[in-house]
Amino acid sequence: MLPRLILSLGLGVALASTSALALAAPALQVLGKDYTFPNRIEGLPQKLSDFPGLQINRFTTSDGVELAYWEAGQGEPLVFIPGWSANGAEYFNVLYLLSKDYHVYVLDPRNQGLSQRVEHGGRIARFAMDLKEFGDHLGLKKADYAGWSMGAAVLWSYIDLFGTDDISKAVFVDEPISIYAHEDWSEQERLDAGGTTTSPERMVAGFTQGAPLNTLITDLLPMQRSQAMDSPYYANSEAFANTFIENDPQAVGRVLFDHITNDWRDVIRHKIDVPVAIFSGEVSNNLPSQRWMQKTIPGSKLFVYSEAEQGDHFLMFKNPVKFTTDLRTFLQEAP
Repeated sequence: MLPRLILSLGLGVALASTSALALAAPALQVLGKDYTFPNRIEGLPQKLSDFPGLQINRFTTSDGVELAYWEAGQGEPLVFIPGWSANGAEYFNVLYLLSKDYHVYVLDPRNQGLSQRVEHGGRIARFAMDLKEFGDHLGLKKADYAGWSMGAAVLWSYIDLFGTDDISKAVFVDEPISIYAHEDWSEQERLDAGGTTTSPERMVAGFTQGAPLNTLITDLLPMQRSQAMDSPYYANSEAFANTFIENDPQAVGRVLFDHITNDWRDVIRHKIDVPVAIFSGEVSNNLPSQRWMQKTIPGSKLFVYSEAEQGDHFLMFKNPVKFTTDLRTFLQEAP
């Protein structure tokens, strides 16, 4: 779950339609101008133009939606699925660090990032189909897939619908298995599933309309942590994304109710038969559910980041050097 939209309403220069995108074009050309990051960090680009290998491309789904995707590097394919309201621009540092070893892709989901805004397909299952068609578009026979926040749910739906034949290894980053907490659950069941709300409607209204939120409606910690610009890496990627991406609350809101009400425990229990890495942190209320997932998926590995290591919902963006190092180690291990 990613409540970033609440913080980003009205920000940025809109590039909401893929009509502005050129196929297989350098990011600098697609975005139309260079960008200088506010924090100078050794080993990372100071400007967008310092990453000439970054491209923004597109393809059209079977139901006629143009989806944008960011890519860089050469080597084995590694596909990232962003969370709710998120986009490939936020992955700038991750793309740069991993592009030295992998051909890295970040797919902007429909209604997010630089992908087309449409009224249809606002379901996790359709997002999973988009992911499948994306792999087909690229001609991927096998790839590693990494889903963060809602992106993990999209990957669970992909596995539920299409199996794991196309997946070499899977990575899930800090996503509850069921955001909706059923009233007849015990407290242990709620913790294991990661449930945070009994009112999806109020949660959706809070995230898309600015309605009041409290801890009885949802977990407020991710929102609080998203505002903490306590990492220069995160401050850079957020500033970059906010400059070039403008979210449409109604558009991103179309998938949110469906996302909240899905329960993926059966998929976790029965359908995941590839090597799995799970990432979470001590500053995330999702940690108990991530521990349950690690115990449930045979042979899976759990990486828990401390508070000093930026172990919150945004750990991959706040500490991209550690995250990409740990991820690379996992991906390069023999099955």
